[in-house]
Amino acid sequence: MAEKSEKKSQKEPGVQSIRRAFTILEAVALNPQGINLAELSKQVSLHNSTTFHLTKTMVAMGILRQDEQTKSYHIGAHLFALARGAADETEFVRLATPVLEELTRVTGENSHIAVRIPEGVVIIDKREGVSHVRMSERIGATRPAHATAIGKAILSGLSDEELNSFLDSHELQVFTPKTITDRGRFLQEIAQIRSNEIAYDDTEFNEEARCLASPVFDFTGRVVGSVGISAPIWRVGLQDLPKLSESVKQAAKEISQRLGPDQRNSRNLPEKLLAVL
Repeated sequence: MAEKSEKKSQKEPGVQSIRRAFTILEAVALNPQGINLAELSKQVSLHNSTTFHLTKTMVAMGILRQDEQTKSYHIGAHLFALARGAADETEFVRLATPVLEELTRVTGENSHIAVRIPEGVVIIDKREGVSHVRMSERIGATRPAHATAIGKAILSGLSDEELNSFLDSHELQVFTPKTITDRGRFLQEIAQIRSNEIAYDDTEFNEEARCLASPVFDFTGRVVGSVGISAPIWRVGLQDLPKLSESVKQAAKEISQRLGPDQRNSRNLPEKLLAVL
């Protein structure tokens, strides 16, 4: 039976090992008391040797955990960490939604929140502006951190060492004639964002768009994301930036307060205490 199942799965589209790994993961998750190799192999219709090699890799990755005494398999700590990250992002969106709606109402422009990912930043929620002419954005869209207001706002929360490491490993790719590609100038801009808590993208990523963003802090004072607005350059002139900046900063402050009390003061807490938090 197991051999027939394996031969059948080979004909199905997709990467076979990934399919098998998820099947094993589901079986382990449905057995919270633990499950041994023989029973696991039976439930997923795989040979013991195939199951053993897959579970060995998953244990090494922290996705599964094997009890040293009973040898039974359980869900690993790394998977819980991934799930917690997803839950944190969901909570972030839930808390930010009413603030985004108010920011859009006040400014009339698209509003959005973003978090950092290895490739740059990703938009995890947005609200459409009231104008018939709006900037094209979508939830899940990735943006370069160095050429966008939402990205620069998030990068402003990095330490000097982390920021230099980011610049060492990421090319300051050109998107428009206004994209900042000089390292020194970019560091100066980040310093200004740290001071003013407002970031600008003046047609640096899209020649037709002007964007503003402000960092969002958690209760420890760490930057966990950013909130911003975007609009066509013909609708938002430089003279509009001061007023819009205050609206964006207020939105970021409100979301930060929703994530935890008095995080501004906590930014001055001793590093050892922050490490515990």
